[in-house]
Amino acid sequence: MVDVGVEPYREVTFDADGDIDVRQRDRLAELDVTDLVMFAHGWNNDRQTANRLYDSFLAPFPGLVADEPGVRLGYAGIMWPSIRFADKPIPDFEPRGAAPPRVTPGLDDATKQALVQAFPDREQLVERLAGLLDECPQDRTAFDEFGMLIRQLVEEPQGGLAVLFGSDMESEDHPQSDPTMLYEDTLAVCVGFTEALEELGAELDEGPARSIALGGGLKKAWNGAKELLRQATYYAMKRRSGTVGRLGLGPLVGELARSSPSMRVHLVGHSQGARVVSFALRGLPEGVRNVKSVTLLQGAFSHYAFAGRLPHSMRGGGALRDAQRRIDGPLVACYSHHDTALGVIYPLASRLAGDATGLIALGNKWGAVGYDGVQAVADTPTLTVAQALRGGIPDRGCVNVDASALVRRGGPPAGAHNDVCHTDLARVVLAAGRVGR
Repeated sequence: MVDVGVEPYREVTFDADGDIDVRQRDRLAELDVTDLVMFAHGWNNDRQTANRLYDSFLAPFPGLVADEPGVRLGYAGIMWPSIRFADKPIPDFEPRGAAPPRVTPGLDDATKQALVQAFPDREQLVERLAGLLDECPQDRTAFDEFGMLIRQLVEEPQGGLAVLFGSDMESEDHPQSDPTMLYEDTLAVCVGFTEALEELGAELDEGPARSIALGGGLKKAWNGAKELLRQATYYAMKRRSGTVGRLGLGPLVGELARSSPSMRVHLVGHSQGARVVSFALRGLPEGVRNVKSVTLLQGAFSHYAFAGRLPHSMRGGGALRDAQRRIDGPLVACYSHHDTALGVIYPLASRLAGDATGLIALGNKWGAVGYDGVQAVADTPTLTVAQALRGGIPDRGCVNVDASALVRRGGPPAGAHNDVCHTDLARVVLAAGRVGR
């Protein structure tokens, strides 16, 4: 097990309904610190991977505040029940120069176990899905069965809590909580994902994807089928991240305002963890103002989530509209155009039927905050990392920080999505929270 090297450090664990480990909550409240950095990991993580991320990202912080009089910095790692696809590399923690692994359709044992843990009452579905990915039958009906099994795997009962926090939009025009890719022709969707993976430079099995569309063998489309499974679990975890933020983390931060009224809280989230900390703003009790900054690192949710009105719709807005006003400080969205997970795969997975004809157009309409920042929120400036550190960060509202010059390392298909452990990004967190000078 990886230990997180900064002190004082506390782990805070939530279950899928946002319920917290009470003993960990009490230990957190006992911290005697002026500032608390709370970090939430993304969806493709287990506890060990999250700890590696926390240990690496938080390591520069003690040195950065060592000479700041009166600053006592504490840290909390937020653990929420996401899922780790074990064959998906974490580029920031791979040896530099390591070649990206070949993409294959089959599921390894660790990933199958992770799926069973994430969906504990659906083990038979996982086994059948894994069997199809191992067999790769060249039969359209097998793809139809695969799509049906995925729908059964990730479906939530109507009226359940998770359904309430699955969408980034208030408008019904954008059903992200129930993605249309699960109800379209499964083979066509799998071909689309296969072609996208190839476009990103992933090395796939069984000949070029274009042969599929021309009536060639279907075996290679199972590479896209595996990506469909991955993206379907992403949407299931998306519902969960909103639940944990709104019902778990937000109320916890509210309790800290009562138990430790002088403690300043700084929320940080990577990937879908950025969604956890953002939805926590919706869960803050009325009048609580102890959140002094929120920093989103490669946020894997809609760039319109904070919009009061959607530019492409006459009604509805973002599910987090005006949430930034709950912060006694700025909401900083760090993004990178080298993040191909968010620049290509994300908009493809969240598209609407007939929305656009190409991936670039898809990205413009259904892009992620971690690819091009917060969109459609008035008076949102865009800074580079150097500008943010040299000239300071505005003390209110949404602020975009283009980290493309820094966040750029990583192979296909995710690109630089996980390349967030940089000292200058730690400095951005401290600058956003006005910690020290």
